[in-house]
Amino acid sequence: MEAEPLLKAEDRQWLLRLARKTLESLEPAGSRVPDEAQLVEGEIPAAVQAERGAFVTLHAGDDLRGCIGYVLPVAPLYRSVIENTVNAARRDPRFLPVTPGEVAGLRIEVSAMTLPHKIDGVADIRVGEHGLIVSRGGRKGLLLPQVATEYGWDAGTFLSHTCQKAGLPFDAWQTGPVEIEVFTAEVFSE
Repeated sequence: MEAEPLLKAEDRQWLLRLARKTLESLEPAGSRVPDEAQLVEGEIPAAVQAERGAFVTLHAGDDLRGCIGYVLPVAPLYRSVIENTVNAARRDPRFLPVTPGEVAGLRIEVSAMTLPHKIDGVADIRVGEHGLIVSRGGRKGLLLPQVATEYGWDAGTFLSHTCQKAGLPFDAWQTGPVEIEVFTAEVFSE
């Protein structure tokens, strides 16, 4: 059974407005994080002040335009959303930086993370609920929970793609020791 969400609908909407305002406040070039004072209006909801990891995903139509974040709670959730909105727009190495002319056409998705924990293997993965982190040696790959459902993957395929994201062979989870961790995320978008 899935855990009760920690964020109310109004908290989610507040974070999406914050992410949108962050995108709109980006300088024409560079990746400076806008000053928090110019982004936050009024009181910050208590639920978004808790330290929590977050990913921000940007879509241009059906295409991915940027996605960056962190699972571990290194900052208050609202701050994680601000920083990773900038990171997704300007620091995702897979894409050219977002330009001011693109901002209005982008759709924002936020994934508010839970702490990851180790599992024994593929049988413990709940597709559609768990995100995955696979690591071996100095290599690590992460895929968000929604990725498996978007592509219609089963648990083994999801695990294989996470291995590939880590720069490991597709079948690394079957051929040698890998550490597998799962996490959940509250995912919401504009």
